[in-house]
Amino acid sequence: MNKQIRTHIQKLREALHLEKEADLEEYKARIEKLPLAERRKKGYTWHPVVPKKSGYTYGDRAFVIIERTTQLNEHHQFRSGSSVSFYTQQPGAQHPEIKGVINYADRNKMKIILNTRDLPDWLNLGSIGVDLLFDERTYQVMEATLRQLEETKQGRLADLANVLIGMEAPSFQPISLPLELPQLNESQNDAVNKALATEEVCIIHGPPGTGKTTTLVEVVKQLAKSENTILVTAPSNTAVDLLTERIAEAGISVVRIGHISRVDDSIVKHTLEAQMADHPDSKNLKKVKIQANDFRKQARKYRRKFGAEERQERRDLYRQASEMEAWARQLEERLIDHLITGAQVITATFVGAAHPVLDKRKFRTLIIDEAAQALEPATWVPILKAGRVILAGDPFQLPPTVKSMDAAKAGLEKTLIERCIENWEAVFLLRTQYRMHADIMGFSNRQFYEGQLIAADSVKAHSLPGRTESPIVFLDTAGCGFTETFNQEDKSRSNPEEFHLLLEHLYELKETFAEAENPSIALISPYRQQVNIMEEIIREDERLEGLDLTVKTIDGFQGQERDVVYISLVRSNDKNEIGFLKDVRRMNVAMTRARKLLVVVGDSATIGAHPFYEAFLKYIDERGLYRTGWEYMN
Repeated sequence: MNKQIRTHIQKLREALHLEKEADLEEYKARIEKLPLAERRKKGYTWHPVVPKKSGYTYGDRAFVIIERTTQLNEHHQFRSGSSVSFYTQQPGAQHPEIKGVINYADRNKMKIILNTRDLPDWLNLGSIGVDLLFDERTYQVMEATLRQLEETKQGRLADLANVLIGMEAPSFQPISLPLELPQLNESQNDAVNKALATEEVCIIHGPPGTGKTTTLVEVVKQLAKSENTILVTAPSNTAVDLLTERIAEAGISVVRIGHISRVDDSIVKHTLEAQMADHPDSKNLKKVKIQANDFRKQARKYRRKFGAEERQERRDLYRQASEMEAWARQLEERLIDHLITGAQVITATFVGAAHPVLDKRKFRTLIIDEAAQALEPATWVPILKAGRVILAGDPFQLPPTVKSMDAAKAGLEKTLIERCIENWEAVFLLRTQYRMHADIMGFSNRQFYEGQLIAADSVKAHSLPGRTESPIVFLDTAGCGFTETFNQEDKSRSNPEEFHLLLEHLYELKETFAEAENPSIALISPYRQQVNIMEEIIREDERLEGLDLTVKTIDGFQGQERDVVYISLVRSNDKNEIGFLKDVRRMNVAMTRARKLLVVVGDSATIGAHPFYEAFLKYIDERGLYRTGWEYMN
């Protein structure tokens, strides 16, 4: 590897260290150093809780479903996939703490998959709690990956580094008979052909609604005809689950690797654990494990003071247990190897690609979806296993989260696909979008995609039945006196009056719906505190009963779409401070979720000084519908 590449890797390692330190310090400040009462108040601890159900899931993992008994319905920080400590404060309890991962968490109930095969003895003794933990494993995997990359001197990985870091132009095999698949459009077909022809790297740039997932599934179908097993990855479990589902629907055999607690229920049947459990050989494997466990139980029954004969019998029992366990491991490894080798596709998150069952396995082709949402060190985790790479994503949508400003300045916030798109001509843009009305698409198309996108005939003019007005509306709160508020505990902002104005527009819209019509509607905001308020008000609002409503943060809504989308911008102040709203990529995501109607609610006097929002307001004058909040004040 040349000096330029080594320098880049060293900078990445330094930036990653800064990010880890910032993340850990934030965790300590928010959670670890706080007394129990404060952790409960801020939603980082549930205590006390009561177990409602327990048992064993795939992979012999113990699980427990718990319910909180106090602070019912109060906001909390627990999310699916978070690492937690499940513990008891009961005096004298053996092994009083067990780590686990949240399978799901709603307002008052949580399912935890424990990192153990046994349920704790203290489960029904009371004084039980759950704490949110700092998850260090992702950093450990990324650090190990960068070390391995830095030590690589030659071979296929060095070739990929020359292209992806050294920015050598990728090469492609000549295409004598290009595929012309009738179910794909011209730009999608072009991307599929180039993905199949690439020698090292292919970049598929997929703006919102352009069928990126459809294109990738077609790439997988074509590759499966000639390659043994393809590795397909993405940064989040949600994205991997979507790919797994779509690939399976295409009739391709797929094995989903990863902690089963982080997998959506509809995908469980595709997981390695579920396929092992359903395999005929699993019955024999289970018998061997039970026998081994029985031998160990018998051996433990002997007391400390016993004679030579008993001592010898205990030794024999432990020996038999060890032999049975070794046999079980062999059977399990053989079964795993059979399932993985037999699969046409393996799907996993980046960290999941570092799973021990994939150790020493190499793949001819790696597909990385949502590459623009991933830190570069994480992207390299699956690349270590690949002969060539297909990167797909859109750098003009949500970026990866970087908590350390120093790490961001050191280059951690720039993704691998972003640098490739900036430096290469060989980037294949999907140009036809199938989601939204042409006018909803229009503003993002100008701002981010140089006007290259085209709305498909099937969507370019579609709208709500009976609606003749523009499908993009700005509801202006300027001059209404709606001032944002800052929540010190959550470090987030809200604007309840702005939301009440939004509701007035929604009531008005509902009156226009035909009797049988019930379009899907999303209410989204960049601020978690505003979302909390929206959820709370909507629960009590009888006028909204029967509506198909979703309430989310913008980040939480990425990848989804609805017929109608309302965006509550929140910011309203005399200093023109807009905070989060400066990240225009986040707003690109928000504005491209709507199929038939987009309603943006905000204060033009606060946001209008920023070039992006100034351009948006001009677009509203040109193609949209402007409404002032004063129309609804009475």
